[in-house]
Amino acid sequence: MELWFTDKHTENVHFSIKIKEHLYHGKSKYQSIDFFDSYEFGKFLTLDGYMMVNEKDEFIYHDMMVHVPMATNPLIKKVLVIGGGDGGTVRELTRYSSVEVIDMVEIDEQVVKLSQQYLPQTASKLIDPRVKIYYDDGLSFVSGLDNTYDLILVDSTDSMGPGEGLFSKAFYDNCYQALTEDGILVNQHESPYYDKEAKEMKRSHAKIKKLFPISMVYQFHMPTYPSGHWLFGFASKKYHPIDNAGFDAWKEFGLKTKYYNTNIHKGSFLLPTFVQDMLDEV
Repeated sequence: MELWFTDKHTENVHFSIKIKEHLYHGKSKYQSIDFFDSYEFGKFLTLDGYMMVNEKDEFIYHDMMVHVPMATNPLIKKVLVIGGGDGGTVRELTRYSSVEVIDMVEIDEQVVKLSQQYLPQTASKLIDPRVKIYYDDGLSFVSGLDNTYDLILVDSTDSMGPGEGLFSKAFYDNCYQALTEDGILVNQHESPYYDKEAKEMKRSHAKIKKLFPISMVYQFHMPTYPSGHWLFGFASKKYHPIDNAGFDAWKEFGLKTKYYNTNIHKGSFLLPTFVQDMLDEV
């Protein structure tokens, strides 16, 4: 008997993965959590039936979330990660000896604990001494903070369920206040391809663009996410991600990356016309 996991990208488009074993199923206070082992993508995590992270392509997402802002400003010392319970974003941050503080705020403790058990590839660095985990709502955590972090990474789920508040105007306002004078915000910015994600992409961009003097979008290819065409938002009070990028200083870290490089960094901000048109609309 063949076992398949199917992720519904839209009502008319489904993405299926043949699996070896259903490793875990449970429900937390916030969501349904499952871990699978597959033939093609290795072990993977789903929340409420949607693919979150897998062993084969997770490096793409985490490389592009972390190394783009770190290469823009290699002097970053204090970082806040909101979401990211699988640990992959934190793992990439711990590769920088120059980073002194990594605070992670994850609403669902079970996601963290289970990822440490089933996905050590991403979660193994959550025990780094610079990492402090807060089990809290990201919107509440940043409320009232002022001039605290050099970088905020919003590694959120989609704009529904537990992640809904991380797409609100109030949240982006609080992030702006929580950042230092030269702070950078990078957020999971949805996809431009299917209507549902494209709508949320435009809504997020409109809110962020009103706050930050520099507000841009960059793209990457994520095979297991809807359409494979995915985006991050980049917003900064000071640093332009290309004009002010510290590529020479970043290269001195000597990091070996699988997806990110400084050419990809520059090229990722060159968007297809249909995406740029949607962003220009807001």
